[in-house]
Amino acid sequence: MIVRPATSADAGQMVDLLNAIIAEGGTTAHETPFDSDKMQHHYIARPEVVSCQVAELDNKVLGFQYVGWPSSPDDPMPEGWAIIASFVGPNAAGQGVGQHLFSATKAAVIAADVKVIDATIRADNTPGLRYYSGLGFVDYDRLVGVPLGDGTPVDRVRKRYDF
Repeated sequence: MIVRPATSADAGQMVDLLNAIIAEGGTTAHETPFDSDKMQHHYIARPEVVSCQVAELDNKVLGFQYVGWPSSPDDPMPEGWAIIASFVGPNAAGQGVGQHLFSATKAAVIAADVKVIDATIRADNTPGLRYYSGLGFVDYDRLVGVPLGDGTPVDRVRKRYDF
């Protein structure tokens, strides 16, 4: 397995991977499919990017992980905090992809002087909660009843990793 920074050439495979996760439902806050332009803007080339890593095997993207400076005025974070999003393809779960991605991510965020990483995860995303806890993230807040696109309220668990 190779872990390296994502490039524009990875956008198509990243879209396929994320759209499969979205279609499966329940493990991402994303509800609408991505295309290559949206992937570029949201994860690969946005101005706030600290790190966007892909894990690949035999030229196939198995997962990717993004860390960026927060940009939402509706959810301000303290100075030095960044946000993380992690995605592993359904066929690659349980193969250590997430751990390999986080090793590369940690090096990049330390170099960028990130003090804390926030992971905000749907409360019904048991694998995601387990993944971040296993990396050493700890709960620090809970957002209650955040509505999905169809109005269904779902809590979000906020976890943090301190450097």
